[in-house]
Amino acid sequence: MNIIDLHADVWRGLQAQRQRLPHALLLIGQRGLGKFDLAREFAAGLLCEQQTSDGKACGNCLACNWFEQGNHPDFRLLQPDALAEEGETEEGKKKASQQITIDQIRELEEFFNVGTHRAGLRIIVVNPTESMNRNAANALLKTLEEPSANTLFLLITNEPLKLLPTIRSRCQVVPVALPKIKAAEAFLAAAGINDAPRWLALAGGSPGLAIEMANSGKAGWLEALVKRLSVHSGPDPIASAAEIEKLVKESKGKLPLKAIVEAMQKWLVDLTLANNALPVRYFLPQQSTISGLAAMIPPARLLPAYRALLQRRREAEQPLNARLFFEGLFMDYRALFKN
Repeated sequence: MNIIDLHADVWRGLQAQRQRLPHALLLIGQRGLGKFDLAREFAAGLLCEQQTSDGKACGNCLACNWFEQGNHPDFRLLQPDALAEEGETEEGKKKASQQITIDQIRELEEFFNVGTHRAGLRIIVVNPTESMNRNAANALLKTLEEPSANTLFLLITNEPLKLLPTIRSRCQVVPVALPKIKAAEAFLAAAGINDAPRWLALAGGSPGLAIEMANSGKAGWLEALVKRLSVHSGPDPIASAAEIEKLVKESKGKLPLKAIVEAMQKWLVDLTLANNALPVRYFLPQQSTISGLAAMIPPARLLPAYRALLQRRREAEQPLNARLFFEGLFMDYRALFKN
């Protein structure tokens, strides 16, 4: 199963617009749904010289060869350098930018001033759009306000509220919803993920995020975290922090601190659901454990604890000291059980 099959309804909607394309489409949906892959497939189909009856790229023509090699003259991808260099771990190398910069937007000027191949369409994919810094966003807005002829922007975002309202208003929104559970599980199975229902639940229904979680640090970090969080009356903050920090270091960058915080947020959501006699949403195998823990926690403590984790999630981007950061997380969690 491929990304087009997974989002067949969205694909049909995109194909219905081929004859009258707007100058900008904004693909919106939660992280891990495959919006970027879907946008690339759509761009490849539009640029293909012999596309199939359902709008897919043929994969054989000259345009498709250019596209696969990353040098199609009518296609540009704007993304943070950190995404472009993902997987590179060269010692002493300067850390790549997490933002799309104004220089990247300015480089499009030359792109717009050159005629398109065979008088065709010019396509720019921006992923993720919310990673633009303020100057880049304002520069892009100016371009969207005065669009060039035969040009299509495909903007992708996990967090549309982080975009300038004026950018959102100049795009036609394409919602990308969660795929059906059976289709998503088949997608995970095709990717070689064992226990697909468990990982899909943990990812909130996003297949791409489920694959990422299953593969990050060989998943050992999650088992260790769950074991610590399952301790009655709360875990030992010092020992727990030491273990999780060790796993983060061993992952060599594959396990960011924010992933730990996000997992704890989901654990807290499940505690809240269990506290209200509802089935858990994320940690399915731990239903009985979570129900037992929830019975020990005063309900009034759960919402403030979740709000505190939201702040911790922001701090996880630039922590001063990972060990102290984790100690604080586990101390806050243990405080839920205090009499």
